Amino acid sequence: MLTCPVQGKHSSFQLVDESGAGEPYARLAYEVVDCEGLTYRGFLDAAGIGRVTNHCAGPIALIINSPYQGINDYYSTLMTRDAYPLKITELQVRAEQTRHINKDGSRTQHNPVLLRPNTGYYQLEVRDLVEHVSHLPSEVERYFAPCKGARQVMGKHGLRGVCMESDRHTVLQVRPLRALRPMLSTDPKFCALNLYQLALMATLSYCPFGQAPAEHPIYLPYVRFTQAPSSGNWFGDALAKFKELWRVDAGQKEAYYPLYEDVAYSKRLEIMPFDPELYLQNKPQIGPDQESPIKVHFLDDRGQIVDTNTQAFATHNDEVILIAVRGTSEMGPDALRDINAFQVPFEEGVGAVHRGFYQAAQQAYDFVYKYLDKFHTGQKLMICGHSLGGAIAFLLSEILRRRPGFTYDIILYTYGAPRAADATFVDAAKPLVHHRMVNHNDPVPSLPATWMKLKPAEFGFGAGVRFSSVPIAYAVFLARMINLDGEPYSHHGQLQHFMPVDFGAGEVSHILWAPDCDTLTQHAACTVALEQYEGLPKRDGFFQQMLENGDHSMASGYVPNSWAALRRWQEALAANRSRVTGLELERMEDILTRIEVQITARRRLLDRDPDQYVRATERVFQSMILEASKIRMTRDRLRRLSYRELQAGDVYGHHAADLERLTENVERWLAHTENTRVVQLAMAPKGQTMAEFDADMGFAHRIGAPYSGDILDL
Repeated sequence: MLTCPVQGKHSSFQLVDESGAGEPYARLAYEVVDCEGLTYRGFLDAAGIGRVTNHCAGPIALIINSPYQGINDYYSTLMTRDAYPLKITELQVRAEQTRHINKDGSRTQHNPVLLRPNTGYYQLEVRDLVEHVSHLPSEVERYFAPCKGARQVMGKHGLRGVCMESDRHTVLQVRPLRALRPMLSTDPKFCALNLYQLALMATLSYCPFGQAPAEHPIYLPYVRFTQAPSSGNWFGDALAKFKELWRVDAGQKEAYYPLYEDVAYSKRLEIMPFDPELYLQNKPQIGPDQESPIKVHFLDDRGQIVDTNTQAFATHNDEVILIAVRGTSEMGPDALRDINAFQVPFEEGVGAVHRGFYQAAQQAYDFVYKYLDKFHTGQKLMICGHSLGGAIAFLLSEILRRRPGFTYDIILYTYGAPRAADATFVDAAKPLVHHRMVNHNDPVPSLPATWMKLKPAEFGFGAGVRFSSVPIAYAVFLARMINLDGEPYSHHGQLQHFMPVDFGAGEVSHILWAPDCDTLTQHAACTVALEQYEGLPKRDGFFQQMLENGDHSMASGYVPNSWAALRRWQEALAANRSRVTGLELERMEDILTRIEVQITARRRLLDRDPDQYVRATERVFQSMILEASKIRMTRDRLRRLSYRELQAGDVYGHHAADLERLTENVERWLAHTENTRVVQLAMAPKGQTMAEFDADMGFAHRIGAPYSGDILDL
C-alpha cells in the first residue's frame, strides 16, 4: 500500500564565523535535501540564516557548492590554469576572509548556543559543505562534530554535505580557511629574515617527501602526508591546517620555528591536489606514469636511467616558487660527485663548471622546468641549497636565468657551498642575485681549491695529499689534480661570513659581514702561507674539521647561526644602532692590525733570505703583499659597518613596509620561548669602549650611532 511521507516540517540554520557573526556568509546560495530526496534551494539572508519550510520529516542535508564567480583574477587563475585547475567555491572565498579567534588556530571550546531551546551547534569546515575537497586541508580536530545519526540516515542519497536534525535551528560555525606560510622577502637585497628562513628550507630538503602511498599506480582516491619531518607534511598537511612546525631534521633537538604569516588558504605554499575523478593524470589506469604530488613536487633520481643521487623539492604560491636542493647526504655517491672537479664547458652559456655538480644541476633543471611550466605565472624564484646542494642550486639558477624565451626573477641563498665554476662563468653570472653564507670554521667553501682540476678515478687517497703548509706545499699535490689548462675555480655571489668574536671570560658575539681578505674567508688551500693568526677564532686542521663536520652541518651549524644573526639584527634594530658594536670594532681592528704586522714581517723575512724565498715561490710572496692590502680594506669595511644604522629592510626585507602585519607575525614568533632564549652568539657584547664611554659623557660621537647626514653604504 502506498504511503504519503509526513511533510510540514520547518528547519533553519545559520552559518557563522568563529566570532559568531553570520555576515561573512550572507547571500550565499544553498541547497538542502530532505529525507525523501526532495531538494530545496535558497539564499542565506544578511545574517547568514537559511530556512527550509514544509519539508519531509527526518534529517536534512545542507550543501553550499556554488563555484566562485567573482572578479578576483587570482581565484580565476587558479580555477582555469592548465595544470590542476581548482574547484574553488564561493564558500571557500568567504571562509578565507575570516580569521581565527585563537592566535594558534585552535578550535574554540565552548558552545555559544548551549542554553538556547531547540538549537543545535556544530563546528564545520569548508570541506564538510562542498563536493570537491582534494584541494582543501584535511580535517582538523573539533569539539562539536555534526550528528552521526543524521549522516547515517541521509547516507542513502550518497550526498556530500552536513546532515542536521530537522524541525529545529542549527548554528554552523565554519572554521576560517587560513594557512601558515614561512615569511619570505621578495626583495633581492640580502635580509636576515631570508637568511634564517631559507636555512630551514635548505635543511628540510634532506627529508623525504613523506607521501603515502608513494608507489605508483595509486588506487586510493587520496594521498596523505603524515610522515614528519617531511616537505610533504610541511606544505601538504600541517601548515595548511594552521599548525606551526619547527622540526626540519629528524635528529633535531633544539626548536627553530620559522617566522610564519597568517594568509588566506589559497595563498599558502601549495601542494597540488590528488583526485583521480577530476584529473586524468591521477588515474591509476595510467600505471607507473600516473602522476601524484611526489612526482610533481619532489626530485629523487636514485635508480633512474640517469642517477646523480640528487634530491630537491618545490612548492609555490602567487608570489614565489620555492626550490630547495639537498646537499651531501650519502657519503659514497655524494662524495664522488663532490670530488669530480674536472672542468667541463657550460653548454648553456660561457665558461667551465665542475662536472659532478653540473651533471646534478642538469637533472635538477629537468625537474624544475617541468614544474615551472605547470605553475609559473610570473612569481619570483627563491632557490636555496646547502653544501653540494648549494653548488647545484647555483648552477641550476644560472641555467634557468639563461633559459631561451623565459625571463625568471631569481633570488638564490646558499650555505657552505663549495666553488662550482671558473672565473669566466662567474663573471658572466654577475646578474644572478646570490647571497652566499659561510661559517668561519666551515672548510667546504674553500673547495675545490682555485687551482684544482681532477677526476675521481685519478684521485688516490694514499698519495700523501697534505694541507699542513698550504700553499707552500703545492708541490705535494699530484700533478694531474692541478688545473693547468683552464681558468681557476672561483666563488660567486655576495658573501655573508659568520665570524665569532671571542672576548674571553665566556663572552662570545659574532659579526655577519663580507671581509675582503683571504685570511678570514679561506680555510684550506688559501692564498696566504701563514697557518695561524693570534686572536682569530680557532680553526682545527682541515681534515679534523671535515670529520667533525659541526660547522658545516645545517642542523648544528648554519641554522643556529642564521637564527643568531636574525636575533642579533632584531636587537640592533630595536636599539637603533649598527650591526657591529664599538667593542667588536675595537677587538677586530686589533686582530687585523696584528695580522697585517705578521704578514709584513714574514714577507720581509722572505725578502732577506733567498733560500726561503725560493721555497715560498714568487706567487706566495706576491700573495702576501696583496693580502696585506686586503686586510686594510677589510678594516675599512668594518669601520663603515659600525657607522651604518641597521634598517628594518635589512632585517625583514619587503615585509618592513607593512609594519602592522609584520608586528603581528613577529609577536607570534616571539611567543615561542625558544626564540627568546639567551644565546651568546645572538647577543651584542656587553661593556663599552673608551670612545663609547666618552660619548655617553658627551665628549664624542658614539660608535654604532649614525652621523647626522651621513650617506654610508658598502
